[in-house]
Amino acid sequence: MCCGRTPIALNRKNALFAGHDAGAENWAIIASLIETCKLNGINPYAYLADTLAKISKGHKQSKINALLPWNFTEL
Repeated sequence: MCCGRTPIALNRKNALFAGHDAGAENWAIIASLIETCKLNGINPYAYLADTLAKISKGHKQSKINALLPWNFTEL
């Protein structure tokens, strides 16, 4: 348990229908990002749209920490 909060159950049945192990892993990553946004009071859609736009424009891999949800500032 982190920060005195109860754990959130993710992927109970959703990953069962991913079709492939890699698909299930990708779904788990996206679900974790979305729930992290919610816990930090961030609009998940705005976060994902902005982050994907930055990646497609060539965001440096060495500065990946800047793309984490708790570092996101919505315009």
